Amino acid sequence: MTTELEITEMAALAARFVNSTGRHVFLTGKAGTGKTTFLRQLAKSTHKRYVILAPTGIAALNARGVTIHSQFLLPFGSFIPEKQLPEGVGEFGAFHDQDTLTRRHPLNTIRRNVLREVDLLIIDEVSMLRADLLDAIDFRMRSVRQNRYQSLGGAQVLLIGDLYQLPPVVKDDELRVLKRWYSSPHFFEARVIKEHGYAHIELDKIFRQQDGNFIHILNNLRNNTVAPEDITELNKHFKPEISTQDSEGVVTLTTHNYKADELNQRALAALPGQVFGYDAVIEPDFPESMYPVLQRIELKVGAQIMFVKNDQDKAYFNGKLAKVEALDKDGITVRMDDGGAYKLKREIWENKRYVVNANTKEQNEEVLGTFEQYPIKLAWAITVHKSQGLTFDKAIIDVGQAFAPGQVYVALSRLRSLDGLILRTRIDPSVVSSDRDVVAFTNRGFQQEPLPQQLKASQREYLKLLLAGTFDFSDMLRKVEYTQKDHPETAEFEDDSMKTALKLFQEKLRSEEENTQRFRGQLMRLLQEDKRDELLVRIEKGGAYYGDMMQASMKALFQHMAQVEMLSRTKEYVNALKEIDGMLMKKVATIAKVGYITTCILNGEEVQKQADQEKRSAAKRAAMVGEVRAWAEENKPKTSTKTGRKRKAGGKKDKPAKGSTYEATYSLRKEGLTLEEIAAKRSMAKSTIEGHFARGIAEGALDIDGFMPEAERDAIADWMRENPKDGLNGAAGHFDGRFSYGQLRIVQAWVKKEE
Repeated sequence: MTTELEITEMAALAARFVNSTGRHVFLTGKAGTGKTTFLRQLAKSTHKRYVILAPTGIAALNARGVTIHSQFLLPFGSFIPEKQLPEGVGEFGAFHDQDTLTRRHPLNTIRRNVLREVDLLIIDEVSMLRADLLDAIDFRMRSVRQNRYQSLGGAQVLLIGDLYQLPPVVKDDELRVLKRWYSSPHFFEARVIKEHGYAHIELDKIFRQQDGNFIHILNNLRNNTVAPEDITELNKHFKPEISTQDSEGVVTLTTHNYKADELNQRALAALPGQVFGYDAVIEPDFPESMYPVLQRIELKVGAQIMFVKNDQDKAYFNGKLAKVEALDKDGITVRMDDGGAYKLKREIWENKRYVVNANTKEQNEEVLGTFEQYPIKLAWAITVHKSQGLTFDKAIIDVGQAFAPGQVYVALSRLRSLDGLILRTRIDPSVVSSDRDVVAFTNRGFQQEPLPQQLKASQREYLKLLLAGTFDFSDMLRKVEYTQKDHPETAEFEDDSMKTALKLFQEKLRSEEENTQRFRGQLMRLLQEDKRDELLVRIEKGGAYYGDMMQASMKALFQHMAQVEMLSRTKEYVNALKEIDGMLMKKVATIAKVGYITTCILNGEEVQKQADQEKRSAAKRAAMVGEVRAWAEENKPKTSTKTGRKRKAGGKKDKPAKGSTYEATYSLRKEGLTLEEIAAKRSMAKSTIEGHFARGIAEGALDIDGFMPEAERDAIADWMRENPKDGLNGAAGHFDGRFSYGQLRIVQAWVKKEE
């Protein structure tokens, strides 16, 4: 097994691609080259905010991450990379397009917050990742980050796995449809990968096998270059009759679940003695698809078991075999292969999700449920599928009925050497081939531009984007402006300081537009001219100035938010303020490390995680939150109403006649007042006035002209006419929040009136 000290040149190069570029990376390697070790090390050391994902529940548990479907709330079935499904593809079957994904399966706030902040997506066991699933991820990321022009919305993806192992699972009827978009189901056929490229990095040092002849045969199996002499050499290990001595303490690898189950149950039944059962304790949210072992484990003394988890105290590791020595209602004692007895303890697996802490804005893991059980399974036999990632000194291989490309390779590569190989069935040359698409894809990797050259060019591009993006506040300014536009009711706050809080921030950002544009130009010029010392000085000075500005703005925003949260009917406005807060915190964090990252890249040094700085930043923010909460208790909004808004002049009035409130709005509209002016004049929410407008248009009392730009109106109207059954929710999803529900209702009323 690899250790944390054993890091190869290619692994170091892969880490540099991740930490000092934005280029997508495919990291692969033969069995035993340390891909899992690399993932563990990277997770500890990267300065980027990341999530670890995997295609299946078990793979996610092993990678210490979450499933792709749970993080992105993707429905099961196939994704068609089009806005709408073409004719002939059943929308309500197993297929989903961009529109249905947005409308019927929207992301919740927790997942949106995580995906907005993340820099790096790490996807493990990528051999099982389907092309359409990767394109669905790309679509989600672009939508949630409101960045449709960069792949994955500007985030980086690291894809880890050996494509010669388990392939993607696609039903035949789905595959027939998907072939219209993808020539094969493998991830490398995804549009996002084909259009935006990647660095193909293969770990080359094999830690599992040291037998040169065996390594040669395994390489031939991978590359579809198996020679007759390779098959002859393997079949020397065929034993038609396997003795008790050969099978004692040895696991059989077979192709199908039913065969492994039959062997295990037959062997268990053959043992004398009583059966003892041990039930898992499951709390409260742990889906069955993620169960790492059986919910009820049944054993007898003498049963052969395998550990399925690494022990923190190093007593056992994933794949280690042992024999049951004693059983009672209180527990299990096993005899290890080194002769020592060991009393088992239950292990706990966690089903978790990623969340962003509201106070510190740090990314944390929240445990949703646990599965507590003994970390073992019967192991006279296991499937080739379940053997991935395991290592054996000796094994009985039964792959005469191999049905998927690469199964023979996966089974054989679990062994350290040929000396430990026992074949239950002969190797048939017809079932050893690898997937031709995978072989062709691998060969293309050998034709890519040399990795050092790719690294240098990618670092340069990353540095340009980093420097330009760090000192560009236009996205934040747009968000502030949209928030003010969407919530004109804040102009009604009685407390004058609350009226102007967001406007002051907007004016501050606007006042810096010219300065930041000029400053970015200076940085680009210094970078182009390779004036490193001067560049770093400018970054330090700019970082200090804008870092202080952002911190001050953050405190002012906190104060405003704390006061607003004391009022009623402000939930939507508060959520918008929290999004601005997230953007502010991310900007503060980037400003704090931009100088360090630039220095490392220019000097050819590894960019490492600045754990101390991150802790200081989180502590500083947490302290600010506490300070502001105390401030808010002493500075409660100056208001005479629960909503903080001015009470209507004249106090309480008799209830107006039915319909009169609409007539009042119609009258003001006919006088030429805008929607915002009417909302302010009538002391009503903008959304309420929009509802009046929709009713007026439906009744013919108002005309839609002048309400919004004709191009936008017509775009909404055309979509509604083409999708009459999808309603307002469908329209909101299709336009991804670009228009308010009130605007959509107005256009909907106009369309119906026209019809």
